Amino acid sequence: MTSWPPRTRLAQLCCGHARSPAGARAARVGPQPSRSVMTMFCNQCEQASHGTGCTTAGVCGKDEDVQSLQELLIYGVKGVAAYAHHARKLGMRDERVNGFLEEALFSTLTNVSFDPEALLELCMECGQVNLLVMRMLDEGHRMRFGEPQPAMVREGTVAGPGILVSGHDLSDLAELLRQCEGTGVRVYTHGEMLPAHAYPELAGHPNLVGHYGSAWQHQKAEFLAFSGPILMTSNCVLPPKEAYRDRLFTTGVTAVPGGRRVRGGDFSEVIQAALASPPLPDRFVRETEVGYHHEAILAHAGAIVEAVKAGKISRFFLIGGCDGPEAARSYFTDYAAQTPRDSFILTLGCGKYRIRNQDHGTHLGLPRLLDMGQCNDAYGALRVAGALAQALGCGVNQLPLTLVISWLEQKAVAVLLTLLSLGVKGIVLGPRLPAFLSPNVLRLLQQRYDLRLTGRAPSMDLLQLHRAPASA
Repeated sequence: MTSWPPRTRLAQLCCGHARSPAGARAARVGPQPSRSVMTMFCNQCEQASHGTGCTTAGVCGKDEDVQSLQELLIYGVKGVAAYAHHARKLGMRDERVNGFLEEALFSTLTNVSFDPEALLELCMECGQVNLLVMRMLDEGHRMRFGEPQPAMVREGTVAGPGILVSGHDLSDLAELLRQCEGTGVRVYTHGEMLPAHAYPELAGHPNLVGHYGSAWQHQKAEFLAFSGPILMTSNCVLPPKEAYRDRLFTTGVTAVPGGRRVRGGDFSEVIQAALASPPLPDRFVRETEVGYHHEAILAHAGAIVEAVKAGKISRFFLIGGCDGPEAARSYFTDYAAQTPRDSFILTLGCGKYRIRNQDHGTHLGLPRLLDMGQCNDAYGALRVAGALAQALGCGVNQLPLTLVISWLEQKAVAVLLTLLSLGVKGIVLGPRLPAFLSPNVLRLLQQRYDLRLTGRAPSMDLLQLHRAPASA
């Protein structure tokens, strides 16, 4: 495999063969392509080549690696902004976040920064700021809704009028529940709203009666089958089918063509739509357990540490992140199914829907599959990892811990940058690598952080995992 000729200090750091970590399928990087091949795309300024866009190098002087790092930073900033927006609605603010967002976006303007190392530093700072924001969001949720605790959730519907709430915004759910009091309208969670049932102030509300459906990519079929109105509080919403368009309400920044927008937190129109809709059937699907927030897991920290020392826990796997429609995401289902029976699986985000339909059993009196919450609860996973590392007298990279992350969008990019900024190595990412990473940037991340791509056979990746030495 021939390296790309070094064009920048970043390329000089990356020249040579890409290292293939254990269990990884490193992206193939060939020789420098013909100038007719598009290796980047930028159209943000008047100088855009041919009036359409620069595709091999910027007229301004930037190359594909600088463009790649700018995009990595911008997408990370978008993720931080989403989490910060949720936190602000809970009264959680920090001026450091605003200051960083301004600096980061400023750095991507035309003729501001051509230094890849400076941009990489900003990407890592983005990860640190996202850690702060996720902590703020965690604290805001706990202060407002109580300490999450393990709880059983009824899945299905109860006879009568109902509203389905999807997205991520727990404050919108709380306000809807308040306005539903005394109306006879029941409320159901969907997608990443499932963790709401772990918070006492939400779970204890008489109008919140259960969970319906699965991950975002199935919403067109699931919303169509739900006879009542649907309230989307954030991503992930899809353009609706005509058959339920008039029942789809959005709030906040979320909007779809022809949908009905709720403004000012007044959900009366949604409630009236529920009362006017055909009643839901009495349909029980199953009961599932949620609520293994970081505090709930750390309550067992002493027993967990002793079990690790005694060899009773072989490994922890964090399998979660984003779900999506690609068939390749069945990798995560198969991976979880093949983990050792004396291991634990932590999960979060809508990626949990790839693995929560299987019976993973119990170990040491706890369910092997521990649902930690929403995608932003990656903060909690880091808290658990840090506490275990401290108790065991080692670094996070020496823990018997494997991160198998499914990604989709910009919030996942922010979480990835957080992990990298903390020096976490050996992350398995999939089902595909980010398209905005240039070959040189990808090589750098592989070399510095042992970033890996999901393979084709989880069994082989697990086998390689047991053979590989711990990361430094």
